[in-house]
Amino acid sequence: MKLPIYLDYQATTPVDPRVLEAMLPYFGAEFGNAASRSHAYGWSAEEAVSNAREKIAKTIGASAKEIVFTSGSTEAINLAMKGVADMYGAKGKHIITSQAEHKAVLDTAKHLEKQGFDVTYLDPDQTGRVSVEAVEAAMREDTILVSLMWANNEVGTLNPIREIGKLCHDRGVLFFTDATQAVGKIPVDVEADNIDLLCISAHKLYGPKGVGCLFVRRRKPRVRLVSQMDGGGHERGMRSGTLNVPGIVGLAEACRLSRESLDSETKHARALRERLEKSICDRLDHVHFNGNREHHLEGCLNLSFPYVEGESLLMGINDIAVSSGSACTSASLEPSHVLRSMKVGDEIAHSSIRFGIGRFTTEEEIDFCADKVVEVVKRLRELSPLYEMVLEGIDLSTVNWTGEH
Repeated sequence: MKLPIYLDYQATTPVDPRVLEAMLPYFGAEFGNAASRSHAYGWSAEEAVSNAREKIAKTIGASAKEIVFTSGSTEAINLAMKGVADMYGAKGKHIITSQAEHKAVLDTAKHLEKQGFDVTYLDPDQTGRVSVEAVEAAMREDTILVSLMWANNEVGTLNPIREIGKLCHDRGVLFFTDATQAVGKIPVDVEADNIDLLCISAHKLYGPKGVGCLFVRRRKPRVRLVSQMDGGGHERGMRSGTLNVPGIVGLAEACRLSRESLDSETKHARALRERLEKSICDRLDHVHFNGNREHHLEGCLNLSFPYVEGESLLMGINDIAVSSGSACTSASLEPSHVLRSMKVGDEIAHSSIRFGIGRFTTEEEIDFCADKVVEVVKRLRELSPLYEMVLEGIDLSTVNWTGEH
C-alpha cells in the first residue's frame, strides 16, 4: 500500500492506463487536425473524433450528432445555460436551479441575473435532494430552462432527474442536467430520462483533464444554442476551436470502459463505502451522515464528526487525500454551500469529510483510512471541552456562553 492514499474521486480520477494507451498515438504519428479535410493526417484525426462521438453517445443513449466537444463541464455548463438564455430569452426570462449546484452553475446563473434574467434558487431537502413538486411549484409562464445536477459532488445525493425531465417536457421547458458526477457511475439514458442538455467531464471518469462534452438534443424538441465562442464554426457552429483529438479519444475510451464495467464497479464502490462507514461508526459515537440513504452515488461518503474541527481532522489524517466541508477563504472558515443549503447546521458542516471511493480503491486502503480517522477523531475530542459537556448530558443549544448578549 502506497501513501498518501487517494480517496478524493469526486475531485478528480487518475487516468486509466487503458485510456492513456488509446490516446498515445494521437500525441505521436496521428497528430493531424480533425478540420484538415484535404489529406490523410486530417482524415485520420476526423475518423478518430467520429468514432469517439459514437462511443460517448452510446454511453448516454444519444446520437453521435448530439455531442458537442468542450474543454470540460464548466465550459459545457456555460454554453448550455448562456446559449439557451441568448437563444430563447425573447420567449421568457425565468430560469430554475438549486442552491446545492456546483459553482459553475451558480456563477453562470448569477451572470445571467446581471443580464436581466430572473433565477429561482430552490432549496434542497435535508438530504440534498430537490423534489419534482418543488420544481413544479417554481415554474412560471416565462420559465425557459431548469438546470439541476444529477449527482451532488459533495454528498453524492441523486436528484429525481427522469421525473423532473418529464415535468419540463410536459410544460415545454428545456431541461439541462449537470451530469459530471453521474455519467460512468449510474445508468444514463437521455431519451428515457427526458433530458435536453447534459454535460460530461472526462477527468471525473478516469479520462484526461481539459476535455468534456455537451449533449444537445436534436429532436423532440430540437434545442438551439447561441455559441459563446466564435471562430471556425467547429462543432456545428456551437463551439469553435481546434478539437483536442487525444483528449476526445481519451474521453470516449473512458466512457466505453465505464459503460462496460458499470455493474461491477457499482458493487465494488458499494462494498467499500459500507465497509468504511461501518468501521468508523462501530468505533465512534456522534457521527453524522450527510446525504440521502436511498438515492446516492455508491462511491461518495460524506460524514461529519461534531466537536472536531474539519481542518484539524484533515491535518491529522494528512496521509489520506480527502476533502473537507469547509474551505478556508480570506481567513474566515466558510462551511460548504451545499451543506449550508441542506440546513445541517454549522457544527455539522464544519466537521464534515467527503470520502471518494473509486475504481482503484482497495480494502486495505479503506481499513487504513478508517483506523486513522477513528484514532484522530478520538484524540481531537479528548481536547474538546464541548465533547466533554455532551458526554455529561449537557444540551449545548441551551448553554448561555459568556460574552453573549
